[in-house]
This record gives sequence, C-alpha cells and structure tokens, in this order.
Amino acid sequence: MMLTRILEKVLGGTPATVEEALALNEICTTDELCDAADKVRRHRHGDVLDTCSIMNARSGHCTEDCKWCAQSRHYSTGVREYDSVTREEAVAAAKANRERGVGRFSLVTSGRKVSRADIGHFCDMYRAIGEVSDICMCASMGLLGREELQALKDAGVRRYHCNLETSSEYFPSLCSSHTHEDKLRTIALAREVGLEVCCGGIIGMGESLRDRLLLAEETRNAGAVSIPVNILQPIKGTPLENTEHLSGDEVARSVALMRLVAPDAVLRFAGGRAQLPAEITERILLGGMNGAMIGDLLTTVGNKVAEDYELFARLGYEVR
Repeated sequence: MMLTRILEKVLGGTPATVEEALALNEICTTDELCDAADKVRRHRHGDVLDTCSIMNARSGHCTEDCKWCAQSRHYSTGVREYDSVTREEAVAAAKANRERGVGRFSLVTSGRKVSRADIGHFCDMYRAIGEVSDICMCASMGLLGREELQALKDAGVRRYHCNLETSSEYFPSLCSSHTHEDKLRTIALAREVGLEVCCGGIIGMGESLRDRLLLAEETRNAGAVSIPVNILQPIKGTPLENTEHLSGDEVARSVALMRLVAPDAVLRFAGGRAQLPAEITERILLGGMNGAMIGDLLTTVGNKVAEDYELFARLGYEVR
C-alpha cells in the first residue's frame, strides 16, 4: 500500500522524499522498486534514451584532493598527463560520435577550473565543432565564474556539467580542497547565463543509501536536467583503491529509488557500468535509468558502442 501511494504521488508530479524512499527500501523487493521506477520513467520520459560521450581534454596535474580521482596530483596513479588535446583532435572526436548517433559531446578538463586565460582556447574548439557538426555541445571545466560560462555559451555550448559527487553531508569526508557550496555556486551561475545543467555523482564510495538519495534530491533542487550515476571503479594509488564494490542488487535498488526522488531528470548510466553483470544492467535500464554515456570515459574504458546500441534496441528504447 505504501508503494502504491508513493508511486501515485510521483506519477502525479510530486517527487518522493528521501524518507519515503528509505521506507520503501525496507519493505520492497528489488523487482518491486525497479518496476515502480520504470513506470515513472515511461510516464515522464517515454522510451527515449539520451546518449552522450566525453573527451578528456586536459588530463592530470589536478590541485584538488578528491579521494576517488586518478587525476589528482596528490596521488600516484600513473595516469597520462597533458595540458590539452588539439582542436583537430576535439573536432574529430565530436564528428565521430555524431556519426555513431551519439546526441551530446563534452570536453572535460582536469583541475579546479579552466583559467580565464585558457577558456578562449577551448571556446575555439567548440566553435570549430559547431562548424562541422550538429551534435549538442556540453562542457565540464570545473568551478567556473560567470564570465567563463558566458564565453562557453557564446561558443555554442548548451549544457554545463558539474557533479556534486555525493551528498552534502558525506562530501567533506572525500574532498577538502573545495566544497558543495563551491559547486552549487557554479551550477547557479551556469543556469543564470542560460546553460542547462548536468549534475550527478558517484555511488560506491562508502556512502549510505541515504547519501545517494540526498544526492538525487540535491541535484534535482539545483536544477539538473541530467543526473549521471557513476559506479566507483577503485583506482590503484587513490585513497579509495581498496573500497569494496557495491553489489549489482544494491546498485539497481539505489537507481530505482533515485528515480522516485528525481522523476523529471534524465538518469544517466555513466562510469562503472561495464563492471556490472548483463542481467543487472538490463534490470537497471528497465528500472528507472533512461540515459547513457557512450564509449570510453576519462581514465577508464567504457562499453563498446555497437553493443550498447544493440542492448538499447532489444530493451525497446529509441536512442536520441
């Protein structure tokens, strides 16, 4: 009865609260949660699956101390380091992704933020991409200010990505060099200049289910139209290298409950999904998830594009 009541509420346009979602976790099976979440997904979004791809446009040398990240200079991980890809490399990657049917493409840079001096360099890349492709352009370049965000928008960028990573309560235990408030400030500025916001996080970093649901609530309240859900891939050399993997069942339950808390956003399968068994991946894609990051990621290998498209079609999705 509780599931029916909360599901009717969400279908009617009112998100579940964190406490309601936690209560459902205590009484519902995984299939019950996933089926409920998929009803919400189909009601709010239909059978369209939103795709995106990213390019690691600046790698390593990062001043920040995020405990999960291979690119922090505080840890020795052996990650490849470079200041920037070339304009030709960025254009070629964007064109290749569009030709494969991917809807969105983002340049992602390491570091706290791209400086004002360097933002023009990346804006030139976006203008060059826009001249040869109609792919929707996104950017992920750290804790930018209004001027830099406006420059990206003027160059053709439509969506800005800035993950909250985890709940505001748990974040300080994972990073001390910047705060949730720093991220929310950039997110607010991005929206003010007219950019859409993509904002999610990583699960499996030792946080509780409550933290995952708070993340969904906080990204929803920040105005995110897309919420990437990454599953931690522990990287040797980082403080989280020995973190135990989440079970597939826990990932599926978490995603389903996050859908009830954030019914209107695209929930995007991002990093770490390649480590899941096929049956769990399918359960999640029919359990509230309706977006996917395609191809390789920043410092880890992703899923094969052709196999992804075959999977999406078999599950009844129309790929955007």
